Amino acid sequence: MSFDFGDPFGWFGQWIRSLLEGIGLAPGFVSFLLSLVGAFLLGLVALLSAFGLIWVERKIVARIQDRLGPNRVGPFGLFQTIADGLKLATKELITPVGAYRIPYNLAPLLAVMSVVGIWAVVPLAPRLIGSDLNVGVLYVISIGAVGTLAIILAGMSSNNKYALLGAFRTVAQMVSFAVPMVLALLVPVLLAGSMGMVQITEAQRPVWFVVLAPFAALIFFISSLAEVGRAPFDILEAESEIVAGFHIEYSGLRFGMFFVAEFLHAFTISALTTTLFFGGWQGPGATQFPLLGLLYFFIKTSLVYFVVIWIRGSFPRIRIDQMNNLNWKFFTPLALAGLVFTAVAEKLVSELALNRVLLHIGANGLLLVLTLFALGIYARRKRREMQGLAIRGPEAAVASTAQASAKK
Repeated sequence: MSFDFGDPFGWFGQWIRSLLEGIGLAPGFVSFLLSLVGAFLLGLVALLSAFGLIWVERKIVARIQDRLGPNRVGPFGLFQTIADGLKLATKELITPVGAYRIPYNLAPLLAVMSVVGIWAVVPLAPRLIGSDLNVGVLYVISIGAVGTLAIILAGMSSNNKYALLGAFRTVAQMVSFAVPMVLALLVPVLLAGSMGMVQITEAQRPVWFVVLAPFAALIFFISSLAEVGRAPFDILEAESEIVAGFHIEYSGLRFGMFFVAEFLHAFTISALTTTLFFGGWQGPGATQFPLLGLLYFFIKTSLVYFVVIWIRGSFPRIRIDQMNNLNWKFFTPLALAGLVFTAVAEKLVSELALNRVLLHIGANGLLLVLTLFALGIYARRKRREMQGLAIRGPEAAVASTAQASAKK
């Protein structure tokens, strides 16, 4: 069997299949075995990649903050993450007195599973995907809910009030930012006419969706950062307030699983942003040579991941009231408006046969003008309020602050 450069992944699968069937295994059992091995390899590669991602993030953040980062263990500190993993593996697994053992031990597994499970529907290259579901976007939203369940289980089963408070805050933030994220997810579904991740990727062959819907791409990216709890949205585990959050009672490998899930999730949202808005594996020659598509996919994902790290190393943590105002007063209305504008533009394209790209760019330009106008009105109103408080004196400012806190 000669090597097929047009479909190397399919060729390799057929070669393994013929090899196993040649030793007498039933075709049905071979199909089951190949699916099992493929799922195992996908999960293994995703988990092992977390070691490299942690090293990359620590080095980049160190350079941003004028530090060196890991530089002792191995060349360029490459083995530092392995040393940290071995250290966690040798630490004692302590279970708090009064903890509910089954959910307490299940929570770290669910946290990792919710992240690794997303990769099952991410098309890495032409004809290279774990499972081509026709409801891939719905699957991504659903599997993300498992991560929310893991956090609430960890907080409630630890028999610790600080862990419980941290879990409540984390889940509240995740659910809040899931609203604009889901609304932004509906935009590529609307543009592609399908909820399948493969169909969404192929629909971006003429033009990436980030060109047609830049507001949706930006809202999805920032909302995903907030849902993961990355800086500057990491108030959910602010050490000065709730002693590290929901996983305070976890040690050893149990804590390490939460740690790995967080870093891998940051790379996963980069992969989802690439797939939904930046064309996925699309690129010159990717259809003819799928290995090029795999290369394009990881180059785009790495660039988006660099932005995630850049944001973490550059911006300070924001307050919880600022976070809620940003979500409910800005992102959610903007996501709704973006969805409506996209739907109207698509309807006009189908009914009047207008230029799709120009119409969507014009719609987003109009949305930008309206957004800036609304922000200007809001800024003028807040400026008048501050000027009025300055005229009335510091006592009025204190009373106004207390009144606003009471309303919240």
